[in-house]
Amino acid sequence: MNKTKQPHFETDSIHAGNEFKEATGSIIPPIFATSTFESDNEHGFDYTRSGNPNFTNLEQVIAKIEKADCATVFASGVSAITAVLSTLNKDSKILAEENIYGCTYRLIDQVFSRFGVSVEYIDFTNKKSLERISEVSPDLVWIESPTNPLLKIIDIEVIANVTRDLETTLVVDNTFSSSFIQCPLELGADLSLLSLTKYTNGHSDALGGAVCSKDKDWGNKMIFAQKALGLQPSPFDCWLIQRGLKTQSLRMEKHSNNAYEVAKYLEVRFPDKKIIYPFLESHPQYKIARKQMKMGSGIITADLGLGLEKTVTLLSELQFFTKAESLGGIESLSCHPASMTHSSIPKEVREGVGITDSLFRLSIGIENAADLIVDLGVGLDKVGA
Repeated sequence: MNKTKQPHFETDSIHAGNEFKEATGSIIPPIFATSTFESDNEHGFDYTRSGNPNFTNLEQVIAKIEKADCATVFASGVSAITAVLSTLNKDSKILAEENIYGCTYRLIDQVFSRFGVSVEYIDFTNKKSLERISEVSPDLVWIESPTNPLLKIIDIEVIANVTRDLETTLVVDNTFSSSFIQCPLELGADLSLLSLTKYTNGHSDALGGAVCSKDKDWGNKMIFAQKALGLQPSPFDCWLIQRGLKTQSLRMEKHSNNAYEVAKYLEVRFPDKKIIYPFLESHPQYKIARKQMKMGSGIITADLGLGLEKTVTLLSELQFFTKAESLGGIESLSCHPASMTHSSIPKEVREGVGITDSLFRLSIGIENAADLIVDLGVGLDKVGA
């Protein structure tokens, strides 16, 4: 029973952010495909780069499901990352998880480093990382949980207890988990960042990003970045993402159930190989995953030691897993991180954290799990695995 009388996720995802329907009686708010607005209108809109009803509606529902006081939407996940990094000054310091999204690494290493921002990458699953936070006293601590693509689970609450005392901003990229499965702000993070392109939208047909916070000052910084840097999304993408979000809870349960079944199949077939899924008991941070996640989400990472050629061939042989960038859609996808999502990271750095040429990532869709397992079995047989 919901004793607080606050709506649950499933209800908020459907009923929040439904303003601007005007007097039409429309159940779904329209797409406001306009670049500008009549001056002095009652809602205060002037130019879509500075705001649009579709932005506002999506921001309202994202704030609800992320338990935030403010949420700002952007053109993509990378735009959201850019917005946060744009708040740093010359000589600012970032302490980041060593296994992060390749585009985050590229932005910090090849763009913001030119403006005097420095970064140190460490393993946040190592308890010594807590000491390192205190030693460095960085401006930002940047983590993902689960990480991309190694699915390391970082104890957000433990990290937050350290950063809070230092007044260091803790940023958690919540993309791989999703808002339904994990709530970083409730665990003590200052900022929760999402690529809305992935599980929030869920249909591989729109781009978007969001930054969520309980701090109004951070909310104002993100609104400024959206406007000043031209990082705003399109009204149509916002409308699509909000439509997709209404079924996120249903989709995430199916993604997670399917992924668990596929992960168990791979673990049984390859008992001595690296099969990584947060809700497998063999996962090194299994207990942390169970503590801070409702379910395991839909990503599996595996390293069968096949080498580059056989691994790429395997992914090409699969019928129901399209080899493609991205994840979190209703359809299953496969990815070879070393040559795709993390190709911008130097080879020695990739391999140093465990992203080998044999590593592949599966985004498990909402198809029938038995069909996905048969498909994988046929592909594995073809490459002699």
